[in-house]
Amino acid sequence: MPTPAEPGGAGGSSQLQKLMIESLKEMYQAENQLVKSLPMLRDKSTTPELKMAIQEHITQTETHVKRLEDVFSLLKEESQGKECKAMAGLIAECEVVLNNTEAGSMSRDAGIIMAAQKVEHYEIASYGSLLEFARTLGLNDVAGLLHATLDEEKQADQGLTVIAQTGINWEAEHEPVEEKTDSI
Repeated sequence: MPTPAEPGGAGGSSQLQKLMIESLKEMYQAENQLVKSLPMLRDKSTTPELKMAIQEHITQTETHVKRLEDVFSLLKEESQGKECKAMAGLIAECEVVLNNTEAGSMSRDAGIIMAAQKVEHYEIASYGSLLEFARTLGLNDVAGLLHATLDEEKQADQGLTVIAQTGINWEAEHEPVEEKTDSI
């Protein structure tokens, strides 16, 4: 097994390190997008448990932004975002859920959980890969920061699952469906 590369060593950055930095820039933008968008989901949620879980994730996401700034500092890179089309699409999907569900309904909360978990799964995949890039590159301090964020993303996902299982999905399944009538 080859030894980890020295960051910025002879010959400059490796292709893997360049990929990692570009991906970190996307995640930095993604986390900043979430800081702005999560309050909308919190405010449109019905149950106190879901509102609280989203509020906790807003606070965590602010911490994730700070951690990414620390990662950039360790890498001697400027903290800057790069357009993250994946997160923009996931946030747009959250808005679709809100538009297609009734305010105050458990169906809306179930949809918010589903949309939020899609975001979490994207973040889990991204931070998992970034963590392995950092480990391969021998960037142990960076890996430690990314591992902390990855663990929090996994916990947030699991927390959403528990909230869904403790009543929201069941209540959503038993909500009456409003029949629309066509007028002639």
